Amino acid sequence: RAHSRPAWQSLWSFGNMSFQQQVVVDCRGHLLGRLASVIAKEVLNGQHVVLVRAEDVVISGSLYRNKLKYAAFKTKTMNTNPRHTGAIKHPRSPAKILWRTVRGMVPHKTPRGGAAMDRLKSFEGIPHPYDRKKRMVIPSCLKVLRLRPERRFCRLGDLSSEYGWKHGSLIERLEKQRKVKSEVFYKKKVAAKRAKADALKAVKLSADDQALLQKAGYA
Repeated sequence: RAHSRPAWQSLWSFGNMSFQQQVVVDCRGHLLGRLASVIAKEVLNGQHVVLVRAEDVVISGSLYRNKLKYAAFKTKTMNTNPRHTGAIKHPRSPAKILWRTVRGMVPHKTPRGGAAMDRLKSFEGIPHPYDRKKRMVIPSCLKVLRLRPERRFCRLGDLSSEYGWKHGSLIERLEKQRKVKSEVFYKKKVAAKRAKADALKAVKLSADDQALLQKAGYA
């Protein structure tokens, strides 16, 4: 039996994302695994993707449960020489954990997979110049649409802070500064848009110009 999908999911999968010059995804409120699976498919298809605000990615399950999972991951060592701990990297920062999650869904040891990973970037916060670019969300990965309200969850930034990531307060301070600048920019943009609308209303056209516009379908 075929299951119908929501319209926005179809639009995102086949129309909105692929084959743009670069897509900037705001990761705030997205579920880690679902987000990684969509991004892995896109970079394999040739899309350049930038992930920002990685510290606000959500993981299903409580913080305590995810701490146990990460502790088990930290014990993983090289199979043939367990004392050679440098063989397996255990990333601490949210951006690197997100990048590593995507890498696990990509055949990164092949030329195609390596090229796909080169098309992916991930950051904590929203650094320049991505703070001035249009940011997208992926509805099929949002916690509010995919996780039941009573289920527990935790932030990736909180998990990273428990295991040695020390830049949470710095990112928080930079984000506050960025939001102040963004608010000023938005107010200026709204004022310019309103001034343009008022100017268009104030324009008086002659009868000949009005008739010409009506004939062309613009009035």
